[in-house]
Amino acid sequence: MHTYEAKKFNLPKLDGISEKSVEEHLGLYAGYVKNFNAISKLTAELATADMEKNMPAVSELVRRRSFEFGGMRLHEHYFEQFEGGAKPVSDEAFKKLLEDTYKPMDCERVMKAIGGMRGPGWAILYWDPVAKELLTGFSGEQHQGHFVTLPILLALDVWEHAYLLDYGAAGKGKYLDAFFKNLNWGVVEKRFAALK
Repeated sequence: MHTYEAKKFNLPKLDGISEKSVEEHLGLYAGYVKNFNAISKLTAELATADMEKNMPAVSELVRRRSFEFGGMRLHEHYFEQFEGGAKPVSDEAFKKLLEDTYKPMDCERVMKAIGGMRGPGWAILYWDPVAKELLTGFSGEQHQGHFVTLPILLALDVWEHAYLLDYGAAGKGKYLDAFFKNLNWGVVEKRFAALK
């Protein structure tokens, strides 16, 4: 069975997101990796020991496993987006796609509106390779509400742990501003380019 390891990220000092907040957030990410590995191991042990007897426990572990995996992968997307420092959209074709998709608004405003909704979760920008269009969505927790099979271009964490330390319970809006101030759109563009 494969054992997952927490990735290391080369993060610059972020404007409006403190080093302490990043440190705590990275610790939470590492917890998702650890819990995914532990659940995977325990599920296999229980299933091979006595599947019939252990079915209730195995069933619940299997359901919980996707929560831990989603938390692991979405946080990897999230932190990668800060590597290399803040950069605007530079690819003209991608810029046009964003503009055409979100006019008269823009992608940042749409993502902030989705991220600003009540409740924890993730505001996500997806690419649908079949329809050849961008889609924005919200995943409550991280294993629910996804557009199944669609690749993620941009992942915006709006769980309270992402902003509570810096901005308090009512500070989600300030955090959203800080997120986009630090976002390296080049990472998003590379994800998109890899799908073509």
